[in-house]
Amino acid sequence: MENINGKMLTLALLVVASFIGAAISITYRNIWVILLFILLGFIIMGYGLSLKRKEKSDVK
Repeated sequence: MENINGKMLTLALLVVASFIGAAISITYRNIWVILLFILLGFIIMGYGLSLKRKEKSDVK
């Protein structure tokens, strides 16, 4: 069994939490909080993808 990468797991959970926050904000109909959570989710996701790409290029 492979080791769990804690940093990537934490980033993935933060992305999921931010999109859940956006869904909850939709129920409260607060556009600014919706936009904040969606933007935060995409920023965290982009950061995680850049870390993965950097990690993959270091292995080669």
